[in-house]
Amino acid sequence: MLDVRRLRLLRELAHRGTIAAVADALAFTPSAVSQQLSALEREAGLPLLERTGRSVALTPAGAALAAHAEAVLARLEEAETDLAARRGAPAGPLRIGTFSSGARSLLPDALARLAAEHPALEPRVAELDPVEAADRLRAGELDVALLHRYDFAPRISVPGVQSRALFTEALHLAEPDSASAGADAGAGDTATTSASASAYAHASRRSAEASVEAPAETPAGASESPLAACRDAAWILATPGTLCHTMTVRACEAAGFTPQARHHVDDFAAVLSMVAAGLGVALVPELGIAHTPAETVRRTRLTRLPLARETQVAYRAGAGRHPAIRAFAEALRATAPPALTPLG
Repeated sequence: MLDVRRLRLLRELAHRGTIAAVADALAFTPSAVSQQLSALEREAGLPLLERTGRSVALTPAGAALAAHAEAVLARLEEAETDLAARRGAPAGPLRIGTFSSGARSLLPDALARLAAEHPALEPRVAELDPVEAADRLRAGELDVALLHRYDFAPRISVPGVQSRALFTEALHLAEPDSASAGADAGAGDTATTSASASAYAHASRRSAEASVEAPAETPAGASESPLAACRDAAWILATPGTLCHTMTVRACEAAGFTPQARHHVDDFAAVLSMVAAGLGVALVPELGIAHTPAETVRRTRLTRLPLARETQVAYRAGAGRHPAIRAFAEALRATAPPALTPLG
């Protein structure tokens, strides 16, 4: 009989490519991984790995068994999901990975609702980049994750991880609004918006009334889009390699130019503060505006663009119907800020 834990190691080797990467992802030593894979070869009665110096590759039999391992592990997730449903109300730890603006704008109300409806459930949140969250979900370090997908950026695709869309939000071009800053000089600061849906709606109305222009469709006779008009501006981009960075660069390239990166900042509230101070321009999603101080928003011109960011809930293959994951997704839908458009 093949050992399931060893099958998991083989599956991870097929995905990650090296024994060192498998060991790092699953908190093993490389020697322990090698020993377990050698034991799996003895169980299989066939060579599964081809060793060349310090590197290894899967043999045809190893690749075939790794594919079977994906299916076996998904069926085990289905079995655990079925048992959890038979136990009744969801209970115990629920390890959640989320991106930064999701942690600020989506989770507080959703987790409060979850606590009221399922008090035996114990959410544990980790703020992670979506790519890392998907990887840790596959490795079994998380139970569920909030991911996002931008227009112009590649979709996160990790074998053994599935997702479904929850909602979508618009992206805005953020520029310094010197006219508003001059006209409103001397006005007092306004408190930061709260995490509640009603406060988010207030923030959205404030943006619409004070500084958000109409959706960016090039008017008749206009020579360029709002993005193209910023070709010579200093840009505030996210960290290279992130989905937000990729989206911004590709959206600008589609508008006919490469953005001149002056700063690299990931927190949208910090990005908007820098824009308001005249340090550059940036692209920000709706959720990035929600918890930015009113004074900052007032000094920023926000132009709604025909671009979107989609929020997804992700889980391991076979776990989509797990009661705890379903309860989490339902809480997110029930408490989503009104500026988001539900999907699915």
